[in-house]
Amino acid sequence: MSVTVLKLGGSVVTEKDSPETVDERRLEEVVSAVEGADRLVLVHGGGSFGHHHAAAHGVSQTAGTHDHEGILAIHRAMKRLNDRVVNALHARDVPALPVHPLSAGRRDHAGGLSHPVSQVATMVNEGFVPVLHGDVIAHAGAGATILSGDDLVVTLAEGLDAERVGLCSTVPGVLDDDGEVIDRIGRIEEVREILGGSDETDVTGGMAAKVEKLLTMDAPASIFGPESVDAFLVGDSPGTLIE
Repeated sequence: MSVTVLKLGGSVVTEKDSPETVDERRLEEVVSAVEGADRLVLVHGGGSFGHHHAAAHGVSQTAGTHDHEGILAIHRAMKRLNDRVVNALHARDVPALPVHPLSAGRRDHAGGLSHPVSQVATMVNEGFVPVLHGDVIAHAGAGATILSGDDLVVTLAEGLDAERVGLCSTVPGVLDDDGEVIDRIGRIEEVREILGGSDETDVTGGMAAKVEKLLTMDAPASIFGPESVDAFLVGDSPGTLIE
């Protein structure tokens, strides 16, 4: 049976401009939609838990550090958020289990990501919902750098041969210059000029980087708002379709 990969953006589950603050209303909204979903893998972003610590320690996807205290500060913040997400899922009887990328993945000297998916596949096959997150990750020659949730989504989708991928954002899809949702994107050149970065502290890039990564996958991806999680999980393609 096929696997669905769903990412909850850090801006969705946290108050991104307020350090280490969960957006309880939105988290409950998306968790309630997840209840009952089958063969699901969840990924969540860093939001106000990871990004502020990463910025404070000067760590990004390209700028690494060998400062173990800084690495731990970022990772522990992400574990705290992951605990909150997993606990919210448990409150809805979703059989969620945490998976921490720092303990499993790595980047090579060229920046290529390696993250084993076998344990994630086994969890799914045994009826669990793995919950991964953006993190710091060991990076050959650079100490440790940031691993974005978007990169994880691509790696998981490819490794698990996912049928569908969804990204829940704070907006109802990718927006054009008039604030209208773009129905479909097939090439980054179609939208590069109208896509900007995040308004808050974000070390993982904005919407343009997100779309560009999704276009590398074989599986179609949808970008949508929190109100459309349930529609996506029942098979619809809300928001913007990336394929």
